[in-house]
Amino acid sequence: MPDAAGLPIDHQSAHERFVVTVDGHEARVDYRREGHVLALVHTDVPAAIGGRGIAGALVQAVFDYARGEGLRVRPACSYAAAWIERHPEYADLRA
Repeated sequence: MPDAAGLPIDHQSAHERFVVTVDGHEARVDYRREGHVLALVHTDVPAAIGGRGIAGALVQAVFDYARGEGLRVRPACSYAAAWIERHPEYADLRA
C-alpha cells in the first residue's frame, strides 16, 4: 500500500515490521506488539537511500495503521521518538 509519500510500504505483520524497497535497498521499521500497543524498536534505512524521508514515511505508516486499528504506539527507538516530537498531530496515539 502506498503511503502519503507514495512509497509502496508493506506491513509484514507476521514479522512485526513495515518494509519498503527503494532502488534495490530495503528499509524497515521493526515493532513489537504488546497488547494494544505497538512498540517501535528499530528503524533502519541503508545509507544508499538515506536523506529521502523514507524513515519518516515508515514511522508515519505505523502511526496511521495504529490509528486505523485503534492501537497506541510507543516510540522505543530514537528515530521514532524524535519523529513523534515533530508530529504533534499523532500525539494522541503515544503510549
